[in-house]
Amino acid sequence: MCGRFTLTVDPSQLQEAFGDFTFPSEFAPRFNIAPSQPVLAIPNDAKNTADFFSWGLIPSWSKDPTIATRLINARGETIAEKPSFRGSFKYKRCLIPVDGFYEWKAQGGEKTKVPYFIHMKDRAPFAFAGLWDEWHSPDGGTLRTCTIITTEPNELMATLHNRMPVILNQKDYAQWLDAAPHAQRPEHLLPLIKPFPADKMSAYAVSTLVNKPGNDRPECVVPLQ
Repeated sequence: MCGRFTLTVDPSQLQEAFGDFTFPSEFAPRFNIAPSQPVLAIPNDAKNTADFFSWGLIPSWSKDPTIATRLINARGETIAEKPSFRGSFKYKRCLIPVDGFYEWKAQGGEKTKVPYFIHMKDRAPFAFAGLWDEWHSPDGGTLRTCTIITTEPNELMATLHNRMPVILNQKDYAQWLDAAPHAQRPEHLLPLIKPFPADKMSAYAVSTLVNKPGNDRPECVVPLQ
């Protein structure tokens, strides 16, 4: 599962890391992004432009928007078949830029889990593989939502949890965002759903401050003393 992440770099740093895409000129650094909140995403709509989506997928056919709370993640092993995700997997994929994420590690005999902050060793921004959709409410409103795809853990993440978000290599962005009008065949995309190399990542324990979504400040990523 991936339930919290960060995007703390400024727009110019993000533009440098994702050179082929356009980003909003201003956005606030986020140290504790939680489900149901707006997240920056790059959809495969052929515009190569990032926009804000609500985190928690609402399939276009859904009559109940509260389904979003159950669809913040999509298991990579079943996205090609599961009704909630298979349409988006074929037609509506996105990149979700981040610079770190959190996972909670169970401690033997302890009730409270310890949160860990996971990031690239070089501290560069990176992208989760995501799915998106557009939902039309009965009153005529439109809401664009997204979900983060997860997979089995790499060696680092296996010490913390039994799942991890799918992190895409930069060379695979174009393939993931192919906006051709035809559906992408699962066999062309499923090879991208895999654990990211552990030797490029690092993790350290942080304060339980991050447990509350309202705590969105730099202290969330400070190493635990």
